[in-house]
Amino acid sequence: MTSTQEHRTRPETASVAETLRVAVEVALPTLAGGVIKRRPAAMAVAGKLQFDRPAVRLLRRLRDRHYGRPLRLRVPGRSVELVLSGADVKRVLAGAPTPFSPSTVEKRAALSHFQPHGVLISGAADRPARRRFTEAVLQPGRPLHELAEPFADAVAQEAAVLRSSAMLDWDTFNVAWWRVVRRVVLGSAARDDTTLTDQLERLRLDANWAYLHPKRTQLREEFRRRLTGHLDRAEPGSLAAVIAATEDNATAADQVAHWLFAFDAAGMATFRTLALLASHPAEQERARTEPDGQLSFLRACVLESVRLWPTTPMILRETTEETSWGPAGTTVLIFTPFFHRDPALPYADRFEPDLWLDGRAAENPALVPFSAGPAICPGRDLVQFCAGTMLANLLRDHRFEQASGPVLSPDRPLPATLDNFHLKLALAG
Repeated sequence: MTSTQEHRTRPETASVAETLRVAVEVALPTLAGGVIKRRPAAMAVAGKLQFDRPAVRLLRRLRDRHYGRPLRLRVPGRSVELVLSGADVKRVLAGAPTPFSPSTVEKRAALSHFQPHGVLISGAADRPARRRFTEAVLQPGRPLHELAEPFADAVAQEAAVLRSSAMLDWDTFNVAWWRVVRRVVLGSAARDDTTLTDQLERLRLDANWAYLHPKRTQLREEFRRRLTGHLDRAEPGSLAAVIAATEDNATAADQVAHWLFAFDAAGMATFRTLALLASHPAEQERARTEPDGQLSFLRACVLESVRLWPTTPMILRETTEETSWGPAGTTVLIFTPFFHRDPALPYADRFEPDLWLDGRAAENPALVPFSAGPAICPGRDLVQFCAGTMLANLLRDHRFEQASGPVLSPDRPLPATLDNFHLKLALAG
């Protein structure tokens, strides 16, 4: 690192008052909403009070006051840095797994409740093989997964059920989405195995508390046995079949547990995207008339939904060695809503899917809907495919309009926090 770079990344130290405001206005609302499993009641409060708006304003003031340098928070017994510039977002995420490891104290405490050997919390010795396995199965970087055709068939069948209802709320959509997820990941024989995903939900609710909640070892083992039974069946046309043909799959159950967890956030993003399209008639018509099989615009709409309301509001990294940011073990925080909804962005509070098609998003290193760098989400392409295919099927020969929930309109700034649990959409024809 050059002396100039060193100077720019040398942290400033927050005052006690600044640290407390970050804790109260940024960290606590994020934790209250549920980091591993969203809490509907807390999200309803967050949506009404628009918690992300004051958080973004606070971080903007801190950025201006501290010249965009990393801000060292005064946390007793810990070294914690808050990222305040897009350049540092890029630098930190590009530095995985060393010196900025995705495996942090908080993630290990939370995710070990249901996936103790997952790649995201793996150490340096185990991470490469687990990442290779994950990429071999999920196939990031390919326009279409090798099983795109059976996946598309599963999505179409479940979307057809949804189109039979005049009103679409979160609960109805979520049932269909999880059927898709279980079919894609484990096969059609798992379509109605709600017990499996209910067990995972209970473990994830515990994981929200990280090290403050005792682990339910028996429940985790029951979940693992049930999941392993589906994986051992290796149903053709599912990811389980790809897993069976992949080497280094010793920890497959833990990786699959993480994929199921991640698909939950993908469902939220898909439903929010549909709500955006329902409230933006021009974009809805463009999506409806997109040629079959392309989905480029719908994928952009999904990315834009995640920009507006990040499903991972806090990206964490932990230094593996001493750096200009602090000693080894320093926790680095990236609050994505700040960078995605920065008031300096001309499109901050509006629905602008074209920025993912015309190069503007690529020019901004702080727009990270699926993270970035070597630890970027390996399921990003599969998620966009499933979400885009679901939307394409729902919009085929139908139009939606918003029936209830916060107002989403092209004529006013979009809400900073969106409670998807209480959105309702009406089938307009």
